[in-house]
Amino acid sequence: MTPFIRLHPDDDVVIARQQLLGGASVEGTPVKGLIPAGHKIASHAIAAGQAVRRYNQIIGFASRPIAAGEHVHTHNLDLGADKGDFERDYAFGVDCKPEPPRRSATFMGLRRSDGRVATRNYIGVLSSVNCSATAARAIADHFSRRSNLAALRDFPNVDGVVALTHGTGCGMDSEGLGLRILQRTLAGYATHANFAAVLVVGLGCEANQVKAWLTHSSLTEGDNLRVFNIQDSGGTTKTVAKGVALINEMLARANAVQREPCGVEHLTIGLQCGGSDGYSGISANPALGAAVDLLVAHGASAILSETPEIYGAEHLLTRRAVRREVGEKLIERIKWWEHYTHVNGGEMNNNPSPGNKAGGLTTILEKSLGAVAKGGTSNLQAVYEYAEKVTAHGLVYMDTPGYDPVSATGQVAGGANLICFTTGRGSAYGCAPSPTLKLATNSALWRKQEDDIDLNCGEIIDGSRSIAQMGQQIFELLLATASGVKSKSEQHGYGQNEFVPWQIGAVM
Repeated sequence: MTPFIRLHPDDDVVIARQQLLGGASVEGTPVKGLIPAGHKIASHAIAAGQAVRRYNQIIGFASRPIAAGEHVHTHNLDLGADKGDFERDYAFGVDCKPEPPRRSATFMGLRRSDGRVATRNYIGVLSSVNCSATAARAIADHFSRRSNLAALRDFPNVDGVVALTHGTGCGMDSEGLGLRILQRTLAGYATHANFAAVLVVGLGCEANQVKAWLTHSSLTEGDNLRVFNIQDSGGTTKTVAKGVALINEMLARANAVQREPCGVEHLTIGLQCGGSDGYSGISANPALGAAVDLLVAHGASAILSETPEIYGAEHLLTRRAVRREVGEKLIERIKWWEHYTHVNGGEMNNNPSPGNKAGGLTTILEKSLGAVAKGGTSNLQAVYEYAEKVTAHGLVYMDTPGYDPVSATGQVAGGANLICFTTGRGSAYGCAPSPTLKLATNSALWRKQEDDIDLNCGEIIDGSRSIAQMGQQIFELLLATASGVKSKSEQHGYGQNEFVPWQIGAVM
């Protein structure tokens, strides 16, 4: 193998496959100085102000002259004076392709009475407001296998009782966007297929009134959805006792399920990347994209998200939109984010993070171009706002922040029953009630943090596996996980603290 990777013949940079020392040869040009693994090297001289290409796409502009063989990074590459506001050809739908022949496969799922299919079987305890979070956690803790081994001993088909609490629900506009998003998120979890039953605990005087939430969300209290308030119950002790009693009533019904063969079309996968590095867009992200194309061919759905982290690459998605209005809705969300960051004194180019930069990423354009690879090559079927219910099959987009817990929370609220998360720096993340698979972008991370990672896509960088081969392996791992095999993050107990609804608007 060469010590570098060229992604496209017209690129101005190549990527170091390993750390390179000064004098090493890159396409016949000696390297100038130390180049860390995953970082960029100029393959020819680049003039100041000239656009720099990777993936045959613009990732920024030279902030000063760059010599052939020189390290290309934050010291000599940025978005330019226009902050990346160069023209991009949205060309709505021009890259749409015929739908692939329908394929068939199954996994061992849990079929609900209404026809939905679950990959896990939890009972959830949701809080309507931060003030009821402690009580909600105490109720769930009573059923923790760590603190009370006997609590679920007679219910082997129940994966656990989890409390999903948050830091908002009051001090907010009772008619505003922030409350609508919170209520939509809670409704998505309350009706999620991976919950056999849900208990919602409120305080009583909060802006997010439980009864109003039920009405706004078209939900009805019943055997598998119970709600009550601390103030009505007479305080914390009585609330916890009441909650424990209600869950004890739910357990027998929740346990009365058995896994059975279910078609892959019942899977909805949330796509995430965090702690990205210079290899993310070369290995794990395109491999996950290959798996997405397989899932779509089987009738499943995949949710691409993190709008601030597809910024600058949105034209690659609009070109695959099945209808012009789908592409236009994505651009509307981009414009919304530009306004949102501006009024809050920020910019869309506040990415990459320090860890991303240490891993080789320089600009948000470069990060975004690698991130969209998670969506494969399938047509873009629909665009959803945060936590909206996903009803379309195939590749869809959900508008979310780039912060992984917030983004994944919206995807799960939209119906994702699995999460697939690529990482190059070693993100620690897991989700409940939907299991999360972690994919490493490089073998060094895999060797260091195998305890947290489910699959090593660094074999692509090493030259021992192709993107297509790794995509097939991810597809098979997704089916095994959907059938009940526990992910690494599940084994560690991740999930309850990673429920983070998007908090937007003034705190009053």
